[in-house]
Amino acid sequence: MNKQLRVRTAWLAAACVLLISGTSRAGDPPVLSSALHTDTTVPATKGEPTLETFRDAARGRAAGGDNQTALTGRALPAPLVVVATGPDGKPLVGALVQFRLVAPQDHALGEATTGTDGRAAFNFATGESPAPYTVLARLHGEAGIGAETVFHLQVRRPAWAMFLLFGLFGGMGLFLYGMTIMSNALQRSAGRRLRTILSAVTANRFIGLAVGAFVTMLIQSSSATTVMLVSFVQAGLISFSQTLGVILGADIGTTITVQLIAFNLTDYALLVVAIGFTMRVLPRGGRLVSIGEILLGCGILFFGMQVMSDAMHPLRSYQPFLDQVLRLENPILSILLGTAFSAAIHSSAAFIGIVMVLAQQGLLSLEAAIPLLLGANVGTCITAVMASLGTSRPARRVAAAHTGFKILGVLLLVGWIPTFAALVRSISPGHGNLATDPETMARLLPRQIANAHTIFNVALAVICLPFTGVAARLVTRLLPDKPESEKEWTLRARHLDQDMVRVPALALNLAKVEILSVGDRVRSMAQDCLKPFVDHDPALLADLHRREEEVDALEEQITAYLVEIGRQKLSGEQLREVYLMLHVVKQFEHIADVVDKQITPLALKMIDRGSEFSASGREEVATYHVKMCKQMSRALDTFLENSLEKAQHMRSKQANYLALEDAYRQSHFERVHDAVAESVATSEIHLELMDCFRQMSSASTNIGRAIMTMNSGGMVPDLDD
Repeated sequence: MNKQLRVRTAWLAAACVLLISGTSRAGDPPVLSSALHTDTTVPATKGEPTLETFRDAARGRAAGGDNQTALTGRALPAPLVVVATGPDGKPLVGALVQFRLVAPQDHALGEATTGTDGRAAFNFATGESPAPYTVLARLHGEAGIGAETVFHLQVRRPAWAMFLLFGLFGGMGLFLYGMTIMSNALQRSAGRRLRTILSAVTANRFIGLAVGAFVTMLIQSSSATTVMLVSFVQAGLISFSQTLGVILGADIGTTITVQLIAFNLTDYALLVVAIGFTMRVLPRGGRLVSIGEILLGCGILFFGMQVMSDAMHPLRSYQPFLDQVLRLENPILSILLGTAFSAAIHSSAAFIGIVMVLAQQGLLSLEAAIPLLLGANVGTCITAVMASLGTSRPARRVAAAHTGFKILGVLLLVGWIPTFAALVRSISPGHGNLATDPETMARLLPRQIANAHTIFNVALAVICLPFTGVAARLVTRLLPDKPESEKEWTLRARHLDQDMVRVPALALNLAKVEILSVGDRVRSMAQDCLKPFVDHDPALLADLHRREEEVDALEEQITAYLVEIGRQKLSGEQLREVYLMLHVVKQFEHIADVVDKQITPLALKMIDRGSEFSASGREEVATYHVKMCKQMSRALDTFLENSLEKAQHMRSKQANYLALEDAYRQSHFERVHDAVAESVATSEIHLELMDCFRQMSSASTNIGRAIMTMNSGGMVPDLDD
């Protein structure tokens, strides 16, 4: 009677196992991974034989064939191996073990006999339908009845790995695309104001830290902030030492993205996509369109995470992959992997999102995730390094400082990863709970990973901020200034980066810096164009012609760059800014043409004749030339600051200059009428030169007029004088 009760009890336990596995989500293996396996052996009562899944310490849990993955219609990769032990603890020899499939169907599979070591091995071919398999092994016969153990198998289609890769890379593509949409929408909405904020950074390191964190929090990209800093330093708008606090702040700001991802809003991803798309296609959405794009990107981002999570779900029971994951416990290997992957996709936040997905599936512990985070922080510096290539030494120092700070942080932490993980757990939800089951890991680990990322960057800023001065001197010593050949840069735009075109807020900033550089060249030409009339040196004319060719080459590159930006998806404000820059560079190029094609021939004619202006005529020409040069300087300042007040001041000044030119023209006619010899001899040259100066002053004023038009919300017209 007792023996029959034990048999029924054993079958009842097996039925409970079936019931639990049947309530799992479709496609889930009853046991998620070998690391989380619960012993399913049903021991017999004291004094009875026992049956266990074979375990080999040297080979791991897979030695017994439990939790293996098989393909439909094929034999198992490894046989199911059990060990039978008698009441005396010695192996049972010749004992009969029956194997029965109890899920997804219930039928007998076959039997095997134990050998001299008490082991029995059994293999069978799977069915044609992919499903979790549950196999019951049970002792039978005179050796003993009632001892049994359960095997859990995952049977999949032969092409399951291919579809897993499709889901993984497709989900990653959605994730990165969503992040790009969200980041670009934020940059289009606030890019111009953010550039103004960054360019106004002072030497106060604490203000720089706050500005860097604020700007990066809005545009969701520390790489974008660093690239802007590189361009500002390259243009001379801010000094290298001023950027160090901003760099540390940018690293703090980027942690907001990771904290957002950790909320795990995947269940609501498609709802957010629907809301964002609806707002984006509104006929008169205005600002709602930008908000809609931000929501659309956010929803696609989380949906991509869901796709990746579902795709990687089978890996939780795939032992070869689990064996490879164990190698990530090596911190050096993990740091290198994180660095390479983040550099390849140009986003540390995206890589950290992938790490979170792995952790949600129970494939990574916090201790294994932290080295990957450290590598991601180093990998994100690659974008700034690439942006600094081919730039000036101060710009390269920005990228070097960014990389140096990150490497220093990694070196300080790499030896304390377990302690750091314990600290993160203690301040994260769960009160230090060490996650051991998939549900707890999916709930706790993403936030713990996000907190680890935040703590690392905040601590790095706190440690390094007091020593930014020392860091600036050290980097400057490593990358000292050296003279650059002027010929290296004469015909090539120094600041235009084709990779930044897809981020219009940054590309427009680079274009503006390049236009200011061209404006400086043209202003220098304007200042020097009077010298040939005074020094009578033909060599000066050749130099002016060479500089005009350089301006033409740069104007072509800038125009092509702005046209490429105009093909991107722009806000109304950004579109007006493109038109403004096209107009400004056209005006500068027009001034250079006036110098080369009109003033230079006049100077050559005067040199050939050997004539001179009269004293009064020379004074008038020199005075009007100074006025023209001042108007050009005002145009550069107005364009740099986008100042409506300065633009209005330029317009009032131009009215005075036109009146002055009329007065000087009248004075010249009076001298000609009075038969002043020099005035009569140079009358044609004098009048044409004054007209050239008027054209140059008017072109400068057109820049101010265009800025007034743009600030009023209109498009820049063709303002030819």
